[in-house]
Amino acid sequence: MRGTILLVDDEPMILHSTEQWLKMADFTVISCESAEQALVYLEDDFDGILVSDVRMPDMDGLVLMERARLLISELPVILLTGHGDVDMAINAMRSGAYDFIEKPFNPERLVEVIHRACEKRQLMIENLRLQHNMSIQSGIDTRIIGISPSIQRLRRDVLKCAALETNVIIYGETGSGKELVAQCLHEYSQRSAHNFVPINCGAIPEALIESELFGHELGAFTGATKKRIGKFEYADNGTLFLDEIESMPAHLQIKILRALQERVIERLGGNRQISVNLRVVAASKVDLRTEEHFRQDLYYRLNVSFLHLPPLRDRQEDIPLLFEHYARQAVEQHSRELRRITEQDVATMQQYQWPGNVRELKNAAVRYALDGSLSLADTLFPKSSLQGLEPLINDSLSLAAQMANYEREIICQTLKKFNGNIKSVLDQLDLPRRTLNQKMVKYDINRQEFTLDDKPELGE
Repeated sequence: MRGTILLVDDEPMILHSTEQWLKMADFTVISCESAEQALVYLEDDFDGILVSDVRMPDMDGLVLMERARLLISELPVILLTGHGDVDMAINAMRSGAYDFIEKPFNPERLVEVIHRACEKRQLMIENLRLQHNMSIQSGIDTRIIGISPSIQRLRRDVLKCAALETNVIIYGETGSGKELVAQCLHEYSQRSAHNFVPINCGAIPEALIESELFGHELGAFTGATKKRIGKFEYADNGTLFLDEIESMPAHLQIKILRALQERVIERLGGNRQISVNLRVVAASKVDLRTEEHFRQDLYYRLNVSFLHLPPLRDRQEDIPLLFEHYARQAVEQHSRELRRITEQDVATMQQYQWPGNVRELKNAAVRYALDGSLSLADTLFPKSSLQGLEPLINDSLSLAAQMANYEREIICQTLKKFNGNIKSVLDQLDLPRRTLNQKMVKYDINRQEFTLDDKPELGE
C-alpha cells in the first residue's frame, strides 16, 4: 500500500467515487462525510494524510485543517476546492496546507499530489522515530546522525572497523565529518580508555610539524627550553588521527612509515628509542593512490581498512534531520525558543548543494536558530557576502587576474569581519593555516591593518 488517506467530503457521490479511485491506485482510504467524524481518526498513531473538501456545513475544511494540525503537527493537508475558492485555498497554503486541487479535478493529478504528500509524511514519521531513538539511546546513532542508506551503512562499517586493530584511511570532502568518524572508531574500540589525539597535518607550519609529531628534547633547537612529548608518544595505547595527511611533507612520510613499521620513535635532539603502541586513523580529501608526492609504501601501511564519507548533497533525506539537530543544540545552549522549520525551509535546504557539507549545515542551522530575523534563504545566501565585489570585475584583465583580485578581497573582508583574528578567518574560509599564510604573503596582506589594537594574537 502507498499510504493511508483520511478523505472528507460532505457529498456522498463525490466521496464514494474519489474513494474508489484512490483504492484502485493502491491507497488505504478512510472516508468521512463530515469534519467532526474525521477528527476522531486523528490520533497520535495516525500515519496518513488528510484530504478534505473546503466547503462543508458545521465545520469547513479550513477549520478542520487548523484543528488537525493542532492534533498532529506538520500533518500534510490537501484541500479540494471549487473554482471560486482558489484565492482562499492559496491563503490556506500560506497557513500550512500542503496543496490544493481545484474541482472538477483530474484523478491522475490528485493521485500524483497525494503520493508526494504520503512520501513526505513517511519521511517525517521516520525522522520523528529517529529523534525518539536518539533521546533514549547513547549508541553510535547519536553520533553519526542520519537515516539515508549510505549513513546506515557507514555506521555498520565504523563498528566493524572499530573492533579491529588495523589502521584506517577515511576519505571525504571538506566538512563531511571525518574527525567525528575517527572519534567513533576510537570510542567503540578497545583503545577507548586511552587518548584520542587529533592533528591537522595541513594546519601546522612545516618547520614545527616534526616536533608536534615526535616531540623534542631540551635544547634540540632554538626555543626548545624544555622537553616536549609529541603526538605519537601522547597517543600511546590510544588512537592518533592524522587529518589532511595528503599535505604531509615527503621527508616526514618516511619517519611516519618507520614509526608504524617498527613501533618506535625518537624525539628531536634525542637518541633514545621510545616504544609506542597506537592505532593510526588518517583522513584525506583526495585519493592517496593518485597523489604523486605521497609515498606508496606509507599508503599501503595505512590502507588496511578504509571508509568513504558521502557528501551531504548525496543524502538529502538526512539534511532536515541534521539541521534540526544542530538548531536544537544551539537554542538549548543559549536558552532560546526553537524556531519552527517550515516546508519551504525544508525544500530550500534540500535544493542547496552544501559545498561545505555538514560543517556548513551546522553553521547555517546555528545562525538560523539564533537570529529570528533571518529566513533560511538569507542564511544560505547572505546579501552582504558579495557586496563590494562588483568593481573587481574588469574585462581588461585575464580570468586569473580577476580571480586573484576576488580571492584577495574575500580574505581582506573576512579579516576585517573578525578584527584580524586568524583562527576565526581559518574557520570561516575553511583553510589550513599554511595555505592562508601563503595567500596573505602572495597578496601582500598585513593582518595588523585589520586589528583594532596592537596586541599580538594568541598563538602567534
